[in-house]
Amino acid sequence: FLGRHLNYLDSRTIYVGHRSGSPNEAIIPPKFCDNRIVSSKYTVWNFLPKNLFEQFRRIANFYFLIIFLVQVIVDTPTSPVTSGLPLFFVITVTAIKQGYEDWLRHKADNEVNKYPVTVLEDGRRIRKESEKIKVGDVVEVEEDETFPCDLILLQSSRDDDTCFVTTASLDGESNHKTHYTVPDTERDLESLNATIECEQPQPDLYKFVGRMHIYTNNQEPAVRSLGPENLLLKGATLKNTQKICGVAVYTGMETKMALNYQGKSQKRSAVEKSINAFLLVYLCILVSKALVCTTLKYVWQSKPGQDEPWYNEKTQREKDTNLYIKMFTDFLSFMVLFNFIIPVSMYVTVEMQKFLGSFFITWDKDFFDPEIKEGALVNTSDLNEELGQVEYVFTDKTGTLTQNNMEFIECCIDGFQYKYRDASSELDGFCVTDGPVNKLQQKAGREREELFLRALCLCHTVQVKESTEQSQGQGDGLTDQVDGLGVDGEVVPPPEEQRGFIASSPDEVALVKGAMRYGFTFLGLESKTMKILNRNNDVEMYELLHVLNFDPVRRRMSVIVRSRSGDTLLFCKGADSSIFPRVRQEEVERIRMHVERNATEGYRTLCVAYKHLSAEEYAQADKGLREARLALQDREEKLMAVYNQVETGMSLIGATAVEDRLQEEAAETMEALQGAGIKIWVLTGDKMETAKSTCYACRLFQRNTELLELTVRTLEDGGRRREERLHELLIEYHKKAVQDAPPVKAGVTRSWSSANQDYGFIIDGATLSMVLNTSSESNSSRYKNLFLQICQNCTTVLCCRMAPLQKAQIVKMVKNSKGSPITLSIGDGANDVSMILEAHVGIGIKGKEGRQAVRNSDYAIPKLKHLKKLLLAHGHLYYVRIAHLVQYFFYKNLCFILPQFLYQFFCGYSQQPLYDAAYLTMYNICFTSMPILAYSLLEQHICIEILLDNATLYREIAKNAMLRWGPFLYWTLLGVFHGLLFFFGVRYLFSNPALQDNGQVFGNWSYGTIVFTVLVFTVTLKLALDTRHWTWINHFVIWGSLAFYVFFSFFWGGIIWPFLRQQRLYFVFANMLSSVSAWLVIILLILLSLLPEILLVVFRKPRGPHARQVELKHTYTA
Repeated sequence: FLGRHLNYLDSRTIYVGHRSGSPNEAIIPPKFCDNRIVSSKYTVWNFLPKNLFEQFRRIANFYFLIIFLVQVIVDTPTSPVTSGLPLFFVITVTAIKQGYEDWLRHKADNEVNKYPVTVLEDGRRIRKESEKIKVGDVVEVEEDETFPCDLILLQSSRDDDTCFVTTASLDGESNHKTHYTVPDTERDLESLNATIECEQPQPDLYKFVGRMHIYTNNQEPAVRSLGPENLLLKGATLKNTQKICGVAVYTGMETKMALNYQGKSQKRSAVEKSINAFLLVYLCILVSKALVCTTLKYVWQSKPGQDEPWYNEKTQREKDTNLYIKMFTDFLSFMVLFNFIIPVSMYVTVEMQKFLGSFFITWDKDFFDPEIKEGALVNTSDLNEELGQVEYVFTDKTGTLTQNNMEFIECCIDGFQYKYRDASSELDGFCVTDGPVNKLQQKAGREREELFLRALCLCHTVQVKESTEQSQGQGDGLTDQVDGLGVDGEVVPPPEEQRGFIASSPDEVALVKGAMRYGFTFLGLESKTMKILNRNNDVEMYELLHVLNFDPVRRRMSVIVRSRSGDTLLFCKGADSSIFPRVRQEEVERIRMHVERNATEGYRTLCVAYKHLSAEEYAQADKGLREARLALQDREEKLMAVYNQVETGMSLIGATAVEDRLQEEAAETMEALQGAGIKIWVLTGDKMETAKSTCYACRLFQRNTELLELTVRTLEDGGRRREERLHELLIEYHKKAVQDAPPVKAGVTRSWSSANQDYGFIIDGATLSMVLNTSSESNSSRYKNLFLQICQNCTTVLCCRMAPLQKAQIVKMVKNSKGSPITLSIGDGANDVSMILEAHVGIGIKGKEGRQAVRNSDYAIPKLKHLKKLLLAHGHLYYVRIAHLVQYFFYKNLCFILPQFLYQFFCGYSQQPLYDAAYLTMYNICFTSMPILAYSLLEQHICIEILLDNATLYREIAKNAMLRWGPFLYWTLLGVFHGLLFFFGVRYLFSNPALQDNGQVFGNWSYGTIVFTVLVFTVTLKLALDTRHWTWINHFVIWGSLAFYVFFSFFWGGIIWPFLRQQRLYFVFANMLSSVSAWLVIILLILLSLLPEILLVVFRKPRGPHARQVELKHTYTA
């Protein structure tokens, strides 16, 4: 019967307990992987080679390695230390950082792999480490333990052969799910002789197909079908069941949890890509300079007498060397001489800036949460500036946008509204007596009320939590978040005892508790009998005949019960859209108004209906249900048909409203992010109705937003094949949202452009997999493109019923779309890990659902509301700082090397350095590195409050605005202008050689020193002009650097150093400063270089962020 699902190759055979099926058949144990989990990247052995390989893949590191080798091998004008030291420093620091991160991962893996588990072998219970479990082992798991691998449930300690699990760490749902044992297995597992045939491992959490052959003495083997309800997944936790036994079917990296886990890839920021592009430009400049100089050198030497003047004859060895080899070494020498145009220290500074900068997030007091007593956490400091570039935010719903605890708000019976107020009046506004009706609020009749409350108490799959250890539970005085169990410190008498309920969804618990508030208490289900305590404290009994389960297409669930008096009743509850068509129309109008009002307030609404079944009707329904349940093929379809047949002609009693509390300030945060031009996608495993109401509550969907729906329901509507309908809908929505939409003007927020129609897009998991994996290749990419274009034109996209891997697929699809936008994922559960790892920036919320998300994220914050400041303030500032840092570095090195290049034209292209070796080495390391580091850590060109108030400022830096070619060209031209000015300004001064009062002449080292002095002062003061936010640290490093330069120059030239062979700068600096002309030129040139900057600042009509700030300040003060 399962033959079409299972080809022999696509299935695996498992021998339960490693015993062969029939006695005469030998067992050939198949090979499966062991139960080890590996999430780390390095081992002790491959750490060095692998890490070094990764680091030298960076253009700059590789380039400096080559330059270093050239300096070692060829006789060059500067020493190898100048490029070797900084390179070694960068490599070591990075390796230590990455090694430490990986060690933490190893530690986490070991905790999981070494966890002790109990395995049954030949009737003995053996303790093993989790990693030693093999496929086919029978494993015993106790309450509150997590399953060590994927198991088929064989035996449970509960009487009804079920067990309860929570899968919070897999799909984020914190409710209890019921799983069933394989029917008719023997109670004694030792004598169980069976094989399991099931599909090969695949990542879908909700799918599983298999069958079990049970061999009994010499009879035909019995065959049982296995489905997802028999499979317990690794990572889920056993609840409310003392112990279970199961047989391992998937282990280790083949479990569904491991298949849904995506490895960490090295995340690289867009800024780094810009840096690499700029580096290539500068490399080209460098090579062309070296080529020009080499060519001109040989042109110049070809003239007679230039190459070998009488006072400098060549040695024999020089005459013998090959001309081409000589040319090549000359070329390399020029490369090394001009090498400083490529800033190695920029990489050091950028690493330091990222590392130190990330502390500002950790230290931010606004991110501190008093409840969990923790602040923000930074796991990856490489991505700080990406926070300022985000274009798409993918957020989980449950636990991220909402708090995941439901509360019963109000109900409406026969069109009369009952609001539960926290006043503890006896029965809270229900008419207790049959006396006069309450004047203030009209009430429905007593019978209808009781019928409604009975429906709430009976129509559900809730179970009362067994209090096995009554006293202990109450002694703790804890509130169990998951089960909604509230236990007070004192022991309470049983009738009013706050019961713990377990259900497959928190809504159901909320409804049962709602009924409790109004005097109807559900006491539990014992062997098919449901007990209710009514208002008069009498216990009512109902026999539970059938449960018509909830499913996402029908969107309702029903129960059929028989009362003591022998009446057969059907109670049904479900979404309004699925119940209204099935009840009498005259009843609908009274209630529809309430339901719609509640829905727009963001509550989750359900309608309740009932129906009396006559004996014949029930007999027919019973027969249909039993037959459909036994069908092996198309079981789902047959059941649906019977359900739909039974659930007709009901009468509507009322509706309920339940609230899933939003996280604090969720709506404000989302609005701010949308104002900043960020598109928000909500990806959730939840039902569409619920997710939709949350989106309305978070103001992601406004009242006037037109919703485009692409879900299983809209696909079923047309009655044609799903594929065709999908294609048709995609085309229609594309026409609406993309072709007919007026072009959006940049910088207009949606609140201003309300004339345009806003679109919201809704899609569910099943449809998404159709879009992504269509049967025909040609359509696949077309569907994807249509889908993407529709999504990009909608203000908000909502994806519901998503499997964890689908979340990652969506992120990947957007990430790789045209223009490769920067994506950010935020979530709190382990089901969000794959999307957190996939996005450019992953953010974990330190929520209730374990710490899986936090461990895999790049940044962790306590609450959703902190995201606003993280992006709008921190992200914006980090980006502006690092962009300025990068541009400034290229600029200051261009200023530095251009005079050196021009100098070659005046010294016969002889690779003569213009600056002293000490200056060459110290320029980037000491004289100019600290001011820019301080700037890149402390600069706030706009103060944080204004950034938070004006979300639109975030758009000004969008799409890498400050690292585009325009700004880069501006900085490069500025560098060229300054370089030319320094060199020719000083050369103009030297046209009069006698610059000292005693008529002595300045030499070439004085020339270089004057140029260098002007250079250091200019680039440092340029930075001072750019600084908007002065702190004592800025003052200290800027003026300190200049003072240090002067001090160092006096010191270096004022002493005879024993280790120097030739001391070029002996008293040069002091001598230079004794000349008034030198002073004049230095001051004049610094002023001339900075004059354009100063004029711009003075005359330019204030534009850009600073002006905003000034204007805003005026408005504030006004």
